[in-house]
Amino acid sequence: MRIDRAFLRSKVARRIFILFITCAILPITALAIVSYDRVTSQLEHQSQTRMFQGAKSAGVVILERLLFVSTGMKTLSSSLDNGSLFPYQPSTKIPMEALITRCFKSLAVITPKGKYVPLYGRMAEVPSLNAADVQHLSSGKLLLTTPNESGRPPRILLRIALKSEPEGQSQLVGEIKDAYLWDNVADTALPPNAELCVLDNSGRMLFSTLPGLRSLPQKYISDMVQTHVGEFEWQYGKTDYMAIYWSLFMKYEFRTPNWIVVMSESKADVLAPTDDFKKSFAVILLLTLWAVLLLSFKQIQRSLVPLEKLKEGTQRIASRDFQTRVKVKSGDEFEELAESFNSMAGRLGRQFNTMITMNEMDRSILSALDTEKIVTAVLPRLQELFPCDCAGIALFSQKNELQGEMYVKAGRSTERIRLESIKVTPQDAQELCANPETLLIHVKSETPLYLAPLSELGMKLFLALPVLVDKKLSGVMALGFRDPAALAEEDQLPARQLADQVAVALSNAKLLEAVEELNWGTLYALARAIDAKSPWTAGHSERVTELALKIGRAMGLSDDELKDLQRAGLLHDIGKLGIPGEILDKPGKLTESEYDLMREHAQLGARILEPITAYAKVKPLVLHHHENFDGSGYPDGLSGERIPLGARIFGLADKYDALTSDRPYRPAKNRDEVREFIIARTGYEFDPKVVDAFLKVLAQEAYEPSVQNALGRSK
Repeated sequence: MRIDRAFLRSKVARRIFILFITCAILPITALAIVSYDRVTSQLEHQSQTRMFQGAKSAGVVILERLLFVSTGMKTLSSSLDNGSLFPYQPSTKIPMEALITRCFKSLAVITPKGKYVPLYGRMAEVPSLNAADVQHLSSGKLLLTTPNESGRPPRILLRIALKSEPEGQSQLVGEIKDAYLWDNVADTALPPNAELCVLDNSGRMLFSTLPGLRSLPQKYISDMVQTHVGEFEWQYGKTDYMAIYWSLFMKYEFRTPNWIVVMSESKADVLAPTDDFKKSFAVILLLTLWAVLLLSFKQIQRSLVPLEKLKEGTQRIASRDFQTRVKVKSGDEFEELAESFNSMAGRLGRQFNTMITMNEMDRSILSALDTEKIVTAVLPRLQELFPCDCAGIALFSQKNELQGEMYVKAGRSTERIRLESIKVTPQDAQELCANPETLLIHVKSETPLYLAPLSELGMKLFLALPVLVDKKLSGVMALGFRDPAALAEEDQLPARQLADQVAVALSNAKLLEAVEELNWGTLYALARAIDAKSPWTAGHSERVTELALKIGRAMGLSDDELKDLQRAGLLHDIGKLGIPGEILDKPGKLTESEYDLMREHAQLGARILEPITAYAKVKPLVLHHHENFDGSGYPDGLSGERIPLGARIFGLADKYDALTSDRPYRPAKNRDEVREFIIARTGYEFDPKVVDAFLKVLAQEAYEPSVQNALGRSK
């Protein structure tokens, strides 16, 4: 296809062309960037979660193997302590040979005088112990060490004290086999494509699935030693890795500082799903650019001829030649524009004033976000634009198009707008759809039912302007005239334009209402999904939200604050999606570790909501809804007014619903008992102001049923 580029000499043509390209490319590029960023963040988050679970699993496997070895060591020491094996000699036949050959490189007894008596294999000299280590062994516990021996691979030594002798106390020392401790750990615990490293507390590498890796970057080791869990990124060779580390607590059992389990995944593997996205986006971008080029060239060429004529006519008008006329037969909006231009030339003064008024109304209409505001912005000014005696805007029901309501404005500008119900017959609706621009109705015998509120005022002629939203009849704007001659033909076009603006505004309002409805529906669906994780919390989020809103209204919160409160209420337990079901449904008391995990749901919920910028005000309410007024809550121990008001409200509402509902570990308490509990905890767990509002809500709920019962008895 040959493209004539001569038309691009026109400034307007170039501007429209650039606008076409910009409007097509920028949104696609922006959407691709945002989507890529969201997908990348989600993939990284999933990888971190996967690696954290893998690190914990690997740590558990390692600890189980150490505990198994320690059990065998204790059994062996008991056998060695009986009289038949004294004194210890190299020829002594040791029991549990199968266990020893599987788990140890070498095994020896160190006598009080420092003599080595080998029992199995050949053991190199081991470092001497300090007083604290000796005391730990004397208590009957095992000692695990990884001595720092330069020039040698790290050894893992396990010691246990034998029975005392006259010269002192001997020790049984075993060097654990690397193969026993590390073999199959990766197959058992590692996610696909993950790498495992194990370090001692000094940062020395004990084990790594990466060939040739002897140590991790020193700048991360200090953080790993000081904190129990964390994340970092590092590079090995030419490969970038994302890593999660988790500390393996061993001090109580073996008196050795924590070992550090590090799980790493190649960043390229984590982000591999985005490769296809990059390739497809380039193709889509090129195809879009080509399509926009073709369409924009054709449309600009089609528009330039009438545009040139309008340009010449405008120049004549600028020279005060109001008799000029522009003839355009393009069969599209340019032809309508030419007719409007010709009308404007003869009535410039009147049109100018009309345009000012129309612009003001346009701003009012388009700035309104709900139906009633749109109507009240249009009706009072219709009589300023048109010589009508009354005006009305009828809106038809979305559920039943044959019913609706009409806003009526008549007489002086000070008269108030009234609202009346109307009916529409199928014939009237069909007639309006058949005349989408304008419909003139002369009052003779019968008037359409939807005009009844206006016909009662003695009107003789109506100009009906159908309002179509998404090609569907949504209403009608009607102007009433007692004198039919008062309606000039030139008034119909501005009236139609105004009706179109009303249609656009109503469409925007309906779209916003639909989006709002979808938003709330999604939140309620998500709340039910959260509660559905446990059969004991069904409906909990919605009940807590309802009570929190009642308390918020009692405290005089604004509509915006109540909406934030409602959103936070539905999402306040979203963090429990990350808590195992066996903890949520546990019938007995939680252990300390289980309780610590349960407490993390507030922070987890805040992290889940963090990417949603629209919920910036909601996140603090989710994060702090378990804070106590006296500062004894979690996660940050905030107190008093430092706790967001919404979080203080949720703290009470959440507690009330939890206590009045059945739980796996206790039955529900009666409301009076819970009410007294909350009163008793005022100033400690609960904000006194919130408690006062809560008690007012309870009193109101107790009053309303009693009134209804009294009314029922009176009937």
